[in-house]
Amino acid sequence: MSLPTMTMVVLVALAALLIAATVQSLPQGAPETVCDTMLPFHSGGRELPKNSAPPFGIETSTSVVGQGQTLRVDITGLTPELSFGGFMIQARNRNPPYQIVGQFGPSRDGTIKLMNCENSVNNSATHSNAGPKQQVSLDWQPPVDFLGQVVFNATVAQSYAEFWVGIPSDPVQVVRRDVAGPAPLPTVNPPTNFNTGSTRTPYVPPNYVAPTVSAVVEDTFYDGCGEIKNCFGFPNGCVATRSCTIISAITVRGEIYEFEMRSGKGTNAAYVAMGLSDDARMGDDLTTECVPENGRVNLYSSYTSNSPYAAIRGSVSQNSARLLNASFVDGVIYCKVQRDPVTVVQGRSFDLKNGAYHMLVASGTALKENSVGFHNIGFLPSSNPINLAVVQELGGSSMLLVRLHGAFMIAAWIGTTSLGIIFARYFKQTWVGRQTCGKDQWFAWHRMLMVTTWSLTIAAYILIWVELKRAVWHAHSITGLITVILCFLQPIGALFRPGPNDKMRPWFNWGHWLGGNLAHILAIVAIFFSVKLPKAELPEWMDWILVGFVVFHVLVHLIFSISLCMNHWQVSSIASDRHQSQRVNTFQMGDMPHHHQHAMRNGMSMERKMDAPYGGLRKGLLGIYTIVLALFVVVLILLVVLAPIEKAFK
Repeated sequence: MSLPTMTMVVLVALAALLIAATVQSLPQGAPETVCDTMLPFHSGGRELPKNSAPPFGIETSTSVVGQGQTLRVDITGLTPELSFGGFMIQARNRNPPYQIVGQFGPSRDGTIKLMNCENSVNNSATHSNAGPKQQVSLDWQPPVDFLGQVVFNATVAQSYAEFWVGIPSDPVQVVRRDVAGPAPLPTVNPPTNFNTGSTRTPYVPPNYVAPTVSAVVEDTFYDGCGEIKNCFGFPNGCVATRSCTIISAITVRGEIYEFEMRSGKGTNAAYVAMGLSDDARMGDDLTTECVPENGRVNLYSSYTSNSPYAAIRGSVSQNSARLLNASFVDGVIYCKVQRDPVTVVQGRSFDLKNGAYHMLVASGTALKENSVGFHNIGFLPSSNPINLAVVQELGGSSMLLVRLHGAFMIAAWIGTTSLGIIFARYFKQTWVGRQTCGKDQWFAWHRMLMVTTWSLTIAAYILIWVELKRAVWHAHSITGLITVILCFLQPIGALFRPGPNDKMRPWFNWGHWLGGNLAHILAIVAIFFSVKLPKAELPEWMDWILVGFVVFHVLVHLIFSISLCMNHWQVSSIASDRHQSQRVNTFQMGDMPHHHQHAMRNGMSMERKMDAPYGGLRKGLLGIYTIVLALFVVVLILLVVLAPIEKAFK
């Protein structure tokens, strides 16, 4: 071969190698040194990512996934003919600290290489070969202890010089599972230490141009409410203001019964449901549930039970309703369902044509195995049963008894109990010699306040039983029941109080003190728990008002206790001085003239009829405490009675 020919062959070979280098991604996938930036270090960093809209997308099989469940993630071109060579993908918390979340599973065909970023296990993935591919599918599993939204971010390289960084998926909501999830994804050589969270946000190029988003269209769900369809939503009265967190509608056309329901934006709802009830309470009701699962909204029919409380799908024929339309966009669940005019469940007939039913709406953030979870977002029954074909304006059932229950309990345990304990503990040596109804002032006030507490508590307990008509067990109801029992027993025990000189009197005093203080503490804890109840509709910042009351109450007790200690110290000093004086002037009582003994006894009796030292301080502090306590009680009662307070002010 001649020299020119050989030179030409070498040049062609070099050109081929150069071309191959410019069209291939890294053949072994992305290194773990780029876990934070996801930025390829092509040509020593001289190749920069494209800032145009990426021709590739990240799609997930579902928009809602339970803790520990598995979903599929696809990297694909926006058009079928597009292919890519390399990629890197990871899921990050949508909110601070933006840590990498979950783990990917190994591929069956070996085309995916798993990465251990930030000392965690298989939390990122990249390509194992740089050959052209139209689509890559990965299995991803969220942690069992994570709740919130995640976004998948990917780097996709169409060629060595053309790649896009930070391509986001739509948010995926991770919700609570009330049962154990599937087994963890298999791992290979996991490290011994785990990631504690990154504060870095997903990398997005400075000049990245996001895809255009369509303009927000007017909400048409409320159109025709009260005219051609019955609408009902939570919170009560939200249909008029078009601001429902949960909204439902029923349209009747002859024998066709169409149900529509939708969850609120930003509620992180895992389901939305509506029910038909005879008594406006959960239990023995026909419910219709819409649940996003595996990339689509599924329809279920259930029958609720009281004992145990559950929504059972197996009791209802799933063919009694048909899904006409559904969507799950930006966390909002919507579905349109057609139900049969008559549905028979366990021998009971739900006749939509001839029957009258309360409408129920409910939504929650958790799912159970073959069921929905607790309706912690909201639950509301309509005030009256209706014939579904009669179009009318609907309102929620009256909350009067619930509001009175809350107001009575706050007045009793924040107000009268707190003040009654102050009188009994610190005012036995104040207003000495003054009586009301033959009793010392402190005892008269203590008894009046505690009788008021007892009356309000019993009345509040009866009111909530009239409202619910059954036991409902949760943290608030359990602590509340214990409080009511202790409160009920306190005055009964007081009726059997031993005499002042009885040897059992100290035992009674300790038992009475323990029962009263334990009931007071549990009552305040129960009020804290009530803030979280959807039915109460209380603002979360009410917790801070309760914390303020607790701090104020403890501070006042501390000041009173210091005053009491100073009082005891001063009395002890006076007694000591007198004892020393008596020792200097020692003589037998028998040697003292009778009129001197009588005068001494009269002097000691006069001392016992005098107020203890610092009486003015105690009375002044009591006045301040009473005024501030009344302000706390008034504010808290207003929050309960006017709930939801934000709507009341609007």
